[in-house]
Formats: sequence, C-alpha cells, structure tokens
Amino acid sequence: MDTRNRSFRILMFPWLAHGHISPFLELAKSLSNTNFLIYICSSSINLNTIRAKLSAKDSISIKLVELHIPTTPHLPSHYHTTNGLPPHLMSPLKRALDMARPAFSTLLKTLKPDLVLYDFLQPWAPEEAALQNIPAVVFLSTGAAASSLLMHHYFEPQSEYPFPAIYFRASEYDIFNRLVKPTGNDSNDNVRVGDCVKRSSDIVLIKTFRELEGKYIDFLSNMTCKKFVPVGPLVHSLGHAENEQNDFVEWLDGKDPRSTVFASFGSEYFLSENEIEEIAYGLELSMVNFIWVVRFPVGEKIKIEEKLPKGFLARVGERGIVVEGWAPQRRILSHSSVGGFLSHCGWSSVMEGISSGVPIIALPMHLDQPLNARLVEEVVRTREGKLDREEVARVVKKVVVEKSGEKLRRRVEELSEKMREKGEGEMNGVVEGLMRLCMRRERWNLSPTNSMEEFNLLIMNNREGVSSA
Repeated sequence: MDTRNRSFRILMFPWLAHGHISPFLELAKSLSNTNFLIYICSSSINLNTIRAKLSAKDSISIKLVELHIPTTPHLPSHYHTTNGLPPHLMSPLKRALDMARPAFSTLLKTLKPDLVLYDFLQPWAPEEAALQNIPAVVFLSTGAAASSLLMHHYFEPQSEYPFPAIYFRASEYDIFNRLVKPTGNDSNDNVRVGDCVKRSSDIVLIKTFRELEGKYIDFLSNMTCKKFVPVGPLVHSLGHAENEQNDFVEWLDGKDPRSTVFASFGSEYFLSENEIEEIAYGLELSMVNFIWVVRFPVGEKIKIEEKLPKGFLARVGERGIVVEGWAPQRRILSHSSVGGFLSHCGWSSVMEGISSGVPIIALPMHLDQPLNARLVEEVVRTREGKLDREEVARVVKKVVVEKSGEKLRRRVEELSEKMREKGEGEMNGVVEGLMRLCMRRERWNLSPTNSMEEFNLLIMNNREGVSSA
C-alpha cells in the first residue's frame, strides 16, 4: 500500500513511559484503520520496544521517528525511558525531554503533519505546533475520575469539588501535595497537565468509556470548555505468541475457575522491603492461589528469595508463583482461573482488568493511582501509609472467593460485556473530531457554503477505507 495516498498524517508524542506509550500505540493502530498515517516519536530505547509490537501490516501505516533527547553523565540514553528508571532520575528525565523541544520543532518542519497528538507533560508541544500552524490535541491516558479532581485544582481551585467519592486519604496527602500544590517551577505535574489541556485544540482525547466514568467526562468538558472525547479502553488484542501455551498458562490450567489472584504493580514503582513482606504474608494468609510479579530497578542485582519472608516459598508451595521482572499480564488476566487482580491501579492496568472481567484489588502507590483506586475494591493502608498483612488477606479473600464479593464480581462482568458490545464505537467520534481539526479551511480550501458537505464526504470515504487525499 502506498502510504502517500493516505488522507491525514498524525504525529504522536507520548511521554516516555510504557504506560503512556502503549495507549498511544493502540490508538495509532485504531486510527491507521481509517486512512490515517501515524508517526510515533520517542527516544531510541522506547522505539526498540514499540518496534517489537508492530506487525508487518501495522508498519505500513505506523512509522517510528526518533526524537533526539540530550544525554548527561547521570542520564545516559538507556535511561531515556521510565521503564526500570531509578526514582531519583524521574525529574532529570522530565528536564531532558524539555530540552528536546528544538529537536521536536525540527521534526514538525520535516514531517509536516496535519495534526499533533501529545501527552500530559509536554505543554510546549502544542506551542511548537501552533508556530507552524498545526492543530494539536492532548491525549490523556489517565482516567476521567482522577483527571477531574486534579483538573479541578487547576481550573477551579476556589470551588467545591462535587464528587466526594473521589478523594485522597490522609496517608496520601504527600502525593496530593506533589501533584497539585504550586511549587514555583515547571516541575509541578498538575500545572503541566492543566496547561496541556488548556492548549489543546477544541477537544481532549481521554482513555476511558462512558459507562464507567460518564459523569466525570461531562464534568471535565464543562469545567475546561473543551469537549472530552472517550477513546475506549484501548486494551490490545492478544497476539498469536501471547495465546501460545507457556508455563504460566499451564500452571493456571490446573487451578479452579476464578480461584487465583494475579499481583503486579507496574514498571515504574518498586516495592519497599516492608511492602514485599506484608504482601507476602497477606497472600499466604488469604489461602488463595497467586502469581506475583516483583520488580527491582534496572542494574540492581537482587535475588527475590532474599527479600521474601523466610520459608515463604516452601509454605505456599504449589499455591503460588513469584516471578521477577515480567509476566504476560494480558494473557494471565484473560485466563478463566484468574478471579482477582492485585494492582497498583495504573489506569492501563485498570482497563485491562475490567476488559478481562477480573475484579481489581487496589494497592495504589503514587500519582493518580489512589484516585483510580476509589473506583474499585481497595486495600486500605494504615494512617501512617503502611500495609497490613491482615488487610491484604481480607480484601483478597473477599474479592476472589467470599460471598460478600459477589456484587463486585457481577459488576465487573457487566462492564466487561459493555466494553465488548461497544467495540470500536467510541472510535467513530474520535475519527470525526480529529478529521474536523485537520480540515481547516485554509488547508483544504473549503468555502463556508460547502465545507460540511465536503467534510461529511471525507468522513464517509474514510469509513469505507477509500483515500480522500
């Protein structure tokens, strides 16, 4: 297929985190089916990861472009990603990406996209696009509930937030303060996010679906005077390799339906020794089968056995598996033996759990995760922010096996079914919104009398897979 015949070119610019790159990639795949040509720009190390997830068909319409990010002795190129990044290097990574602004401007001049889709920490991206007369839209891969509270503190800090169910606990106030309190410099994430939304062209794309977060979507639209357009959960389909039999699947095959909990806490947060200990004892006390993924920062040579309670692995025996680094999360969650997901509540993980019909047990760590946790069943920490093994065990048992968790299990199954029923329905609104921005009168020479007629014709042609360029 000759990609030069595609109607519109979109440059995607995600934040340097896997949890953000993955939604952008899934959105790119969806848009590429409707006559868009997509460029994804990121650091070299992230592009290597993205490349491995593109099929030959995907590569026809999705192109990868390296963004040159300055290196320093403390931040070499292999640290130009949040995957495995030591926590103390997160702020330097944000500053390094800010320093890539001139390189991003050069990319715009070279690629001449019709539209830029940017992420939540790059408020300068729409400014650079505007200088070259290119519309730009922010794509939020966080949920609407969490975004609504954080945006409220940016747009309407003096008014009362109308949803008391979404809040920070006392033990989470340090997270709240880091996110929303003015700091006097551009490192404040909430200021960055607010500026990104404010500078977005007419609409804001957000990774969610209306059945779960409709009232928060509407609140965001009214508050920001931007139309928030849900793009759906953007959960990737299982590929052939993921569907193949592996050790995890074989182990799960031997367990009863909905009898197992999967525990995983993302790639950017590393459990403390106390957290590892309390989670271990909690899983042991619950008497529920489990697969537990434990991660350590890149470069740290640590043996899992040294961090687990003495005798833990022997006591749980065949009831549990502890694995370091990585496990096929999507494949595991889709297995019929999995009945609970003990998660940090990163939004992509929440979407994957709901899509698979698996109830989520929230153990939030930082950023928006505590707010996401308010939407599901939560392990409540002590007032000092500590985990308690008895609480971990109680919630795991409730969600996976006890009668008191039946309502929650039914609710998740219903949401999962609604996701499947809607399919790609949300994408129609996304496509129309983005095409409307691309079709500015000065670029397409549309007259006031026939612009909507021509616009609707292009929409129809794109849905039929016909090039309109």
